[in-house]
Amino acid sequence: MTHHLIVGGGLAAATAAETLRTEGYDGDITIVTEEGHPPYQRPPLSKGYLAGREGLDAVILHPRHWYADHGMTLRTETTVVTIDPDAHRVELGDGERVAYDALLLATGSSPRHLPIPGADLPGVHTLRRLDDADALASALRAGGRRLVLVGSGWIGLEVAATARELGNEVTVLERDPVPLAPALGVRLGAEFARLHTEHGVDLRTSVGVEGIAGTDRATGVVVDGETVPADLVLIGVGAVPNTGLAERAGLQVDRGILTDASLRTSAPDVFAAGDVANAWHPVLGGRLRSEHWANARTAGPVAARAMLGQDAVHDGIPYFYTDQYDLGMELSGYAPLMSDAELVIRGDLAAREYIAFWVRENRVVGGMNVNVWDVNEKIQDLVRAQSPVDAAALADPSVALEELAG
Repeated sequence: MTHHLIVGGGLAAATAAETLRTEGYDGDITIVTEEGHPPYQRPPLSKGYLAGREGLDAVILHPRHWYADHGMTLRTETTVVTIDPDAHRVELGDGERVAYDALLLATGSSPRHLPIPGADLPGVHTLRRLDDADALASALRAGGRRLVLVGSGWIGLEVAATARELGNEVTVLERDPVPLAPALGVRLGAEFARLHTEHGVDLRTSVGVEGIAGTDRATGVVVDGETVPADLVLIGVGAVPNTGLAERAGLQVDRGILTDASLRTSAPDVFAAGDVANAWHPVLGGRLRSEHWANARTAGPVAARAMLGQDAVHDGIPYFYTDQYDLGMELSGYAPLMSDAELVIRGDLAAREYIAFWVRENRVVGGMNVNVWDVNEKIQDLVRAQSPVDAAALADPSVALEELAG
């Protein structure tokens, strides 16, 4: 009997396990995760689950018994400390050695540490795990608290919106002049800044955070010599892939575990998927590491099929969505190609009902629909087609997107 081992407790791990069974694999499957929960997805942690609108059923992908029902072994609160690729074996934290025929590393990423005084005080939070969301929820759901967020990325701004809707005061501190500018550019980043200030967020940009004030717990954040009072602080300055296990095993690592387009690593029968994988993307002709939900959802099945020896390639268009206040957004596109592309707007930017297109060399490389629905597949068709487009037609709502895709 063969044995496929999956290390990780997120969406990539869960979808890989599901796919192994749906593809007919009848060997042993073991999922090992450090956390005490069955595998879960993260988007609700900063949105509906944090707000209390959604329960655990929106987060946990399958109840614990589901894994046993499908002939899988789920080992929670268990750590893999070493991999021996030559022997096809891992060692667990308690010293047990487990053999595998194929191994998937879906170890995800961890919040980036902010090296400032007071960052380890009680009351200073990060948001990556379910337990992190529970700790934040217990502090925010009653309202009336002063939350200071360090960083204005997607997670930070989603938490800011949720905290405001729960009746808390929110201050956001950002070192750059415009939030989300690396992801969206200055013009659209400014639109998200406007959204938050209109909802009462104290957004401070181009500031330098010097430390967290407090003795027994955080009481404020020191910014350019001023202390901003806080009942709790959330640090959201990005994430780093959890590559330590792969590095110790001698796998090739560069800003993530390097894989080919089928998510194979440099070691035989070892694969990587999700946040931790820096995978070759055949459309880009280069490497792409994505921390978004859709990447984990699509990469897990590709890795599983590759583990079974099938021809499987992870070549989808990266996708992301967010919900903040009354704004809903979907974004599809290749970030490396969008960074210096021309921005074309279709619709009403001021009313927050529009589609933004990123155009590079007369081809659409990304698109974002804001409060405009049932168009994301059409946007992806445009990106996928790589047909030359006329910017004026792209901006004209009377021209159907299907026509532009050729």
